[in-house]
Amino acid sequence: DPDSGDNGLLLYSLVNNQTNEFDIDENTGQIFTVSVAGKAGTFYLEAQAADQGTGRLTARTTVNVTVDPSSSNNIVVVVLNQKINAVERNIAAVKRVLEGKLAWTVYIIDVYSNEFERKARSSTDVTHVKIIAFDEANQEVSAEDVKRKLREQKSNIEIELEKIFSTSVTAAIEEAPADSATPELVATIVLGVLLACTLVAFLVYVLFTMKRKRY
Repeated sequence: DPDSGDNGLLLYSLVNNQTNEFDIDENTGQIFTVSVAGKAGTFYLEAQAADQGTGRLTARTTVNVTVDPSSSNNIVVVVLNQKINAVERNIAAVKRVLEGKLAWTVYIIDVYSNEFERKARSSTDVTHVKIIAFDEANQEVSAEDVKRKLREQKSNIEIELEKIFSTSVTAAIEEAPADSATPELVATIVLGVLLACTLVAFLVYVLFTMKRKRY
């Protein structure tokens, strides 16, 4: 936003978001998955940008998210010693830490505890986070390479996660069940990161145009 002060501060949100599959980073506008396991098809999300000035202005656009039921052998499960509700609440920050330390684009496929713990979301300090990584050429990074990088960066990742959760954090690697016959669902956000950039640019343009008309 070309304005300054509160008028130049944009915050992003998903409008009438009734599902737990997706969320949005309120500062950058990047849309990411929370949990799409067992789901497929196209989801239509309405994203909103709002400035924080007097006479608050908003702009909205629809984002199409396609969940492709393609199988992948490159999904890695990271186990955090944190309650699932705390992980879900900070999932955008967790994603940023993983991307920063792995130096790849990371998609979070699912966040879960075991079946009994799903019924009491704050009852246990163990949460599983399924991730898949893509390199600069938008190619899947092999699970072995992801695991190797996670091991190399384990201490650094845990240090950054401790800043998020304000407590000691351990990040372990768990092997995916070898006998699982159900293909994992990989969420492909239309145009990937480019879409997020385009969305931000579009909303900023709309808000700027609205302000010019106001003055």
